[in-house]
Amino acid sequence: MEVVTVNVLFLTDKLSFGGAEIYFCKLENHLEHPDLNFYYAAGPGDLQDRLTNKDHYVELKREKHFSNLLKLKKVMKLHEISLIHANSLRMVLYGVALKMVTRRPIKLLYTKHNITWLELKSRKIFSTLMNRFVDRIITVSNFEKKSLLESGVQKEIIKTIYNGVDLEQFIFREKRENQTFNVGVLARLSKEKNLEFFIEIARKFKGMKNVNFVIGGDGPERKNLETLIDRYGLSGNVKMLGSIKNPEKFIGDMDVMLLTSNREVFPMVILESMAVGTPIISIDRGGISEALLEGQTGYLVTEHSTEAFHEKILTLFADSTKHRELSMKARQRVEEEFSLNKMVGETIQEYLDRKDVV
Repeated sequence: MEVVTVNVLFLTDKLSFGGAEIYFCKLENHLEHPDLNFYYAAGPGDLQDRLTNKDHYVELKREKHFSNLLKLKKVMKLHEISLIHANSLRMVLYGVALKMVTRRPIKLLYTKHNITWLELKSRKIFSTLMNRFVDRIITVSNFEKKSLLESGVQKEIIKTIYNGVDLEQFIFREKRENQTFNVGVLARLSKEKNLEFFIEIARKFKGMKNVNFVIGGDGPERKNLETLIDRYGLSGNVKMLGSIKNPEKFIGDMDVMLLTSNREVFPMVILESMAVGTPIISIDRGGISEALLEGQTGYLVTEHSTEAFHEKILTLFADSTKHRELSMKARQRVEEEFSLNKMVGETIQEYLDRKDVV
């Protein structure tokens, strides 16, 4: 019996630092199967150096949609692409256009990482687009799956595949008792990450010289946050480190990590912290509770209450036994449910499930 090989084209907007872009890089680095060939296309960005299959990669130009589509049409014809995996709504629209111009029965998959502009404008138009043109939507949390169902997207085309953390990169680290207790946050410095609230939490520890607050990341809110730190006289308590090259080291150097966002779907920093063994105290948003089990693998806070975060931090500061218990259980849960190998394997299976109908 002849073995049929499926050629897959994986598309993303850009390769600047972000959750969806890191997801693209992880799959680009690890997708491999004897019955599948993989090709990639993306706009430029800082993460481009992480790509390992440069001979199967095409660079797109930001906002040059017509020329991008012409370039991708050539790729489709040259490599006989029969399955497109889109990593954003824009790439879904590219996929729909390519299906139309090539007039081939191409299967279209879409990994949905966050709420899109089209959903905000019209959930009905969004659901109609999904139901008509997309063969499979991969959601990164059941929270997002539920949101799609409420929008009118057909249940049969939705599948949750959790983001996976590289357990060889994010190695478990036993915490040593130090004179200082480091409380960290790692995020893009933007409004939705609500890092002003992180600084408000730090204010409650003003005067405790052995508790430090550390902000990792860069973004448009940096100047505002620096001004706030100066205004509150917290320059000795709150440090801003800028862009973080090695997130595993940053997280491992912290005694506790906080997540204070206004909204989230399923942030990778939760899994990365669990893998390294740094306890997380997180606002309960999106699908975070699907990974972080209250009181077992970390702490969830229902509202943006500085008192609630203050209390949880003090608990971990004072109770080394509880600190270690959360660390151990968190690592175990990531190994069982949220590994990179599991994510890659389930994604490959989605391609193979469409092999016989391509």
